[in-house]
Amino acid sequence: MIVATAQSYPVRLSIDYPERSDRFTVLLRIVLAIPILIVLGLVTGGGGSSPAGDAGEGVRTTSSGFTAGLAVATAFMIAVRRRYPRWWFDFALALDRFSYRVGAYLLLLRDEYPSTEEEQAVHLEVDYPDASTLDRLLPLVKWLLAIPHYVVLVVLVVVAAILTVVAWLVILVTGRYPRGIFDFVVGVGRWGLRVQAYAFLLVTDRYPPFSLS
Repeated sequence: MIVATAQSYPVRLSIDYPERSDRFTVLLRIVLAIPILIVLGLVTGGGGSSPAGDAGEGVRTTSSGFTAGLAVATAFMIAVRRRYPRWWFDFALALDRFSYRVGAYLLLLRDEYPSTEEEQAVHLEVDYPDASTLDRLLPLVKWLLAIPHYVVLVVLVVVAAILTVVAWLVILVTGRYPRGIFDFVVGVGRWGLRVQAYAFLLVTDRYPPFSLS
């Protein structure tokens, strides 16, 4: 099992830091986010999550059922035919990008209302894999090998949730999102995204690094 460094991993997430935050929309963020959360829920079959959900499971993307179904189908294709259909990779990537924009908005990382198409200030990239280089059997156990990451992410998500509440209060007083908290929450989302790419999107055989960077 090859453990990749944070710099070499084929998954990248960055979110532009806002110099100022809108106090009014921050105050009402949960209410304002309801329409786009409904859209995300409908697209994913109900139950999508947010960046700091991977920050909350990371800026987490799809409903568990949808993710599991896609992972099983992908694992089957890799094991039997050594192929990773480009069209469902592109769909999963587009859905991840959308869900992370929603997560960034909900977690107060950005004030722009999430677009269903435009990148905006949330930059998420996943390298399309060469299925011929992927191990045929490893996709069947990646979800199991990632258990140590799940344990760490549970702790990180709880911390990120608490810090988001702190950031909410600070923004209401100062109009600025504390940079240290911002970097931490984005880092948790980045960590969760790498784990998702390894264990469920199955785009790489390189074990995710234990890193926020």
